[in-house]
Order: sequence, then C-alpha cells, then structure tokens
Amino acid sequence: MTNWVYKKRLTDQSAYDTITKKWRHLNFFEHECYLHARIPRVKLPDGTIKTIKAPWEGVSSGFSLLFEALLLQLCSSMPVNQVSKLINVHNDKIWDMLDKYVNKAKEYEDSSNIDSVGIDETSIAKGHEYITLFVDLNKRRTLFVAEGKDASTVKEFVKDFKEHKAEIDNIRNVSCDMSPAFIKGVKEHIPNADITFDKFHILKIINEAVDSVRKQESKENKLLKGTKYIWLKNKHNLTRKQREALKELTISNMNLKTIRAYNIRQSFQDIYNAETEEEFTAYLKKWYFWATYSRLKPIIESARTIKKHWNGIINWFRSRINNGILEGLNSVIQAAKAKARGYRTFKNYRIIVYLLTGKLDFSLVNKSLRGI
Repeated sequence: MTNWVYKKRLTDQSAYDTITKKWRHLNFFEHECYLHARIPRVKLPDGTIKTIKAPWEGVSSGFSLLFEALLLQLCSSMPVNQVSKLINVHNDKIWDMLDKYVNKAKEYEDSSNIDSVGIDETSIAKGHEYITLFVDLNKRRTLFVAEGKDASTVKEFVKDFKEHKAEIDNIRNVSCDMSPAFIKGVKEHIPNADITFDKFHILKIINEAVDSVRKQESKENKLLKGTKYIWLKNKHNLTRKQREALKELTISNMNLKTIRAYNIRQSFQDIYNAETEEEFTAYLKKWYFWATYSRLKPIIESARTIKKHWNGIINWFRSRINNGILEGLNSVIQAAKAKARGYRTFKNYRIIVYLLTGKLDFSLVNKSLRGI
C-alpha cells in the first residue's frame, strides 16, 4: 500500500514525532484494503502529546470514513452478525462504531418544535424485559429509548429532551395506553400535556372482554369453537370464510352472548366517527350505559375501566393523536429483532431502534453519507 505522510500543525506546535497507523478501507474488488500512513504527533503547551487526526479517519479507531459509511448502510438493512461475516470485522467493533455514530448524531438533534409525543413499551426478550419508546408523532421518529416501562422512563425522557434545545412545556399532547406508570410519569414530569389514551389500546381491552365472553360461552356452545378471530377483527379484514361464518351465527335464532359483546365492540369503534366533541361525548355515554347494562361481566369491567379514564378518551377528539405510528415503528423493530434472533443487551437494542426509526442525520457525523 502507498504510505502517506500527513503534515499539520495544532495550536501552532511543530511535529513532535510520527507514528504509523492503519485503517480498514473499502475493498479493492474482492480484496480487503488498508490505508497505512505516518501520522505526526504534536506536544501541547501543557506537555501532553496529541496525535493529529487524518482527514480520512473514521469515528472508530482503525476504520476510514468511507468504510464506516458502508457499514452504516449495511447495518440499516442487515443484522449486524451477518454484516460482520460479510465484511470480516468482529461484531463488537461494529456495535462500538454504531454506538458512537448514534450518540454523536443525537447531539445534533433539535427538539424545540415538538408538541406531540407518543409513549409505548415493547418487549426486547422473552419474559418481562421491556423498553419504552418516546416518539415524535408529527415527524414519525423515535426521540428516546428508555430501559423498562415504569414512571422513571418519563423522567429520563424529559432529561434527554431538555438536552436537545427543547422546553418540556412545549409538549401539549401525549398519547399512551392506560398504564398507571405512564399516567403518573406524564403528570409529574410533563405537566402541561393533556393525555390522550390511545384508541388501539382501548380496543385491545374491549377485545379481551369479547374474547372472554366467547371462551365462557364456547364451553356450552360448540359452534363458537375456532371462531376467536371472527369477533376480534374489523369486518373489512375478515376472510370470505369468516364473513360467511359470522353471517350464519348472526342470523341464527340463538341469542348468543358473544354476538351481543361483538355488537358492543363494533359500536365503540363507531363513536370515533362523531363530527363534534359533543356528539362524541354523547355517543360515549350511550355506549357506556349499554355496556354496563349488558349483563356480560367482562364487558362491564372493560366499560368501568374506560369510565376511570374518561377525559383522556374524550381528549382524542381534540388532539386526534394515537399510537398507530408507534405500532408501525415497533413492527420494524420486532422484524429486525427476529432477523437477528434477538439482541444480547439493552445497549444493542437501543442502537438498532435509533438506527432504524430515529431518522438521525448521520451525514453530520460523516460527510460521506450526504445524499444517501
């Protein structure tokens, strides 16, 4: 390889000596390529010795900027362990490089115009290991990743948010589920925000109630065996076979409790078609009356849960926000996890979340990534 001597002064100091360094560069056809150069060191006024940084030197020791740009592109679409085998670089070194890029790119983030945030947890491993995602609902990107799913995650987010040129009082709306931990965290640490309870999580509660009714009734009525997803799907998502089965059960003379529960579920979704807040509130009250007088215990319990969170549900009509965006980002993360067969640590999981859903501008760290 060609030897280069890179001469430069630092704080008007002459070169103290030189050292030979090596960097992994883009492959030359199928051959690994390395840059070798003698790099000057200078002695600073305080007596310390400083090595001059070569203009092609990457963020990680031993990589060129162009090689790091390639690694970032590959890791955005492939599991890190596959990239490691393809490029012949150890896993740990790639993870270390990704971590540095994520942290440096986040230093450039500007969160000053953010006013709506979504909060949701997602699993990172079997059992009870979770992370909490904080997402900018307008730009559809992950702002912060916290370990766990308790109220302290909101406190951690607020600390990070303030470090990115932002005032926490600017956040006026927060979308989350009915987790007591998230509610507590938002009230304590984002006091100016109105909470909107995510309608997808509310429907999940009602769906669980409908399924509970079906399970109980199927013990006595064998016709309900194997019909679980008929009652949990929206009508337009049913297969033709499921639509036919639903029609047969609906027009039968049997007074099925499951059908009553299903109709209550469908009615709740219709509430969100209201044209005014007054109409929305009136429909919700009628629905609550119907659900609590249904004589279906699981449905009654779900209705009482909704009553406890009444204002946060009505807030949807004003904010029109939900966690649908988070569900989409979460599916991207879970797909990446499945490809990689999981990630060993929270640190690695955090890196992947930011890499895939953070919309970080890595060109501010590496100019070679501009336009990519």
